Amino acid sequence: MQIISTKKAPQAIGPYSQAVMIGNMLYTSGQIALRADGRLNDGDIQTQTKQVMQNLEAVLNEAGMDFTNVVKTTIFLSDMDDFVAMNEVYESFLSEPYPARSTVAVKTLPKNVKVEIELVAFKQ
Repeated sequence: MQIISTKKAPQAIGPYSQAVMIGNMLYTSGQIALRADGRLNDGDIQTQTKQVMQNLEAVLNEAGMDFTNVVKTTIFLSDMDDFVAMNEVYESFLSEPYPARSTVAVKTLPKNVKVEIELVAFKQ
């Protein structure tokens, strides 16, 4: 097991790692709209989603991967009415074939953000 950590994404705000690599599989912790310096990028759902995807991209890059390696994402939204707007930004970071995905609405997220995303990636 290898811990993946980069200063180009926010450091963990609790007892967890940014990502863990086991063999060829990368498992990220959920990312929220924190900048690398830890400040919240508080904005609309599209602003927050862009920050989250940039954070995930930094973690992927640290592991020698990019979004083409992603096989599964899980998206947590504080309001399912934000689904379409979030999806527009999410899709701009990915290309076909798209990874498998689950999207769920939750009551609240850390720091009261609008979106949190985690992913699983495979390095060939």
